[in-house]
Amino acid sequence: MGRWWSPASAAVAEPRSVQLLLLGVALIAASFYAGTLFRSSTSTALMVPPSGPRSPDSSRSQVADAPMFTNRVSLTYRATPVSVPDSGVDVCPLEYNEYVPCHDAAYIRSLKNLDRSRHEDLESICPPREKRLFCLVPPPNEYKIPISWPTSRDYVWRSNVNHSRLAEVKGGQNWVHDKGKLWWFPGGGTHFKHGASEYIERLGNMTTNSTGDLRSAGVVQVLDVGCGVASFSAYLLPLEIQTMSFAPKDGHENQIQFALERGIGAMISVLATKQLPYPGKSFEMVHCSRCRVDWHENDGILLKEVDRLLRPNGYFVYSAPPAYRKDKDFPIIWEKLVNITTSMCWRLIAKHVQTAIWVKPKDESCRQRNADMKLLNICESNNSSPSWKIPLMNCVRMFSDHSEMQKLPSRSDRLSFYFKSLEMIGVTQERFEKNNQFWLDQVHKYWSLLGVEKSSIRNVMDMNANYGGFAVALSKDPVWIMNIVPHTMSDTLPVIYDRGLVGSYHDWCEPFSTYPRSYDLLHAFQLFSHYEGRKEDCSLEDIMLEMDRITRPQGFIIIRDEKNTLSRIIDLAPKFLWDVTTHALENEENRTEQVLICRKKFWAII
Repeated sequence: MGRWWSPASAAVAEPRSVQLLLLGVALIAASFYAGTLFRSSTSTALMVPPSGPRSPDSSRSQVADAPMFTNRVSLTYRATPVSVPDSGVDVCPLEYNEYVPCHDAAYIRSLKNLDRSRHEDLESICPPREKRLFCLVPPPNEYKIPISWPTSRDYVWRSNVNHSRLAEVKGGQNWVHDKGKLWWFPGGGTHFKHGASEYIERLGNMTTNSTGDLRSAGVVQVLDVGCGVASFSAYLLPLEIQTMSFAPKDGHENQIQFALERGIGAMISVLATKQLPYPGKSFEMVHCSRCRVDWHENDGILLKEVDRLLRPNGYFVYSAPPAYRKDKDFPIIWEKLVNITTSMCWRLIAKHVQTAIWVKPKDESCRQRNADMKLLNICESNNSSPSWKIPLMNCVRMFSDHSEMQKLPSRSDRLSFYFKSLEMIGVTQERFEKNNQFWLDQVHKYWSLLGVEKSSIRNVMDMNANYGGFAVALSKDPVWIMNIVPHTMSDTLPVIYDRGLVGSYHDWCEPFSTYPRSYDLLHAFQLFSHYEGRKEDCSLEDIMLEMDRITRPQGFIIIRDEKNTLSRIIDLAPKFLWDVTTHALENEENRTEQVLICRKKFWAII
């Protein structure tokens, strides 16, 4: 039987030295000490004991008055049927504190039939259910409640992502530096070691012929391929540009975990053998800065995936050695890139310093000519199915009807604009506007019920986002939202992107491609009932376990669903170490319904 305690109840002060490490400036140090930059309340912060050896006796004395829980520490795998013991869901041993089920290197190494030359081994590959852990993922030793945004853009607690390799190999490029008990992110990258702001300004000049910035170039949503620690995304925010950042779980140790800890939207993914889980024509820019993607290989099949994702007149930004170096094989690679992009009728509009920028055409006549000359393959049909685990196709899609293309307003206007994509899925303007008002009202009530400062919540996921109304209602708050559309539901993700938001397709019968402790708030609206018919391979307990894995300690989970489902969750919540309160709110039909607000306890293995 493991012993349990709540770190929130252990008020052990940090040494003053860690405060002074922040910037070495009296004003900032004083702000830190006063708690204005960091969440310093003893009710929400894990305090690290003073430096020096810790004996078993001293550990016990510090937690003698803390609550103990009955959950066992045990490496437990999923059984069929799922059964939760009376003592509560077992807790995984401490070494599994970074468990990402569908990116489990040990399991993936055992598979022999993967195309590793195309990096299929870096894609999401979920083990069979009997090989998945069914236990609560613990926080690492000395885990602290994350630093609040916007300070977290530049500083995070070292103990929360205690990996030094990126600082060692990328410190010279200003990705991340060691600052004692903190990691410091100066805002650099491999191709912008002097800072992302300067680099972003240069891209603005290149796309506007030095007459404006990326926003005036029409960029609202960016896909950042191989994003590193997501500094590019962080420094696009002042331009109100939303970025979907992704990178694989590979040798660049825990880069996505760093990004999420900073409060920057990101997920684990890779361009390999399958389409990315985003709808077509969703981004005004796809960005690759030393993203380690072999765009020139396999007849440019990965560039054709970029073409699928770009809106007409969208930009492909390529900052990598083939764009400027003349040694080794770089000139040959560049020539291949030029040939592939020319066949797709992309136009090279700028090549400066270490960056090349192409524009995808709006007019399809050039592509049709190239197809007629057998220079380009046109996809036989514009498959409208959600892009979920679909193999890459070595062809480009053409508009069958130019009337499909709708001129998009500015992002601020997009949030409430009635799009043709809504009409195509049968949503009337009246219904859309009613839905927007409903979520504005609900979010106002949510904040009141949560009873926390808005600064304590940064990373938010809407697990069943529908039209994105929940995210729009939060658009003026200091949060970012990952909007998830289950691929078996109505395909509303194109609507979400049209509204200037970002998100992904997913199947909640599988774990999500992110690290543990990624989100401060999960919102699950009518999610469990959708999977009711898949109890054998997708139980309510499976989804709750994944919710727990990706929620931060003291994070919130808001659940709205059928009465029977909510009743079961209320019974199970204590076994997952969740506190739960019930509330009555009106639904869209103005009928009162029950809403659960669950809060994950802040616990640790001792």
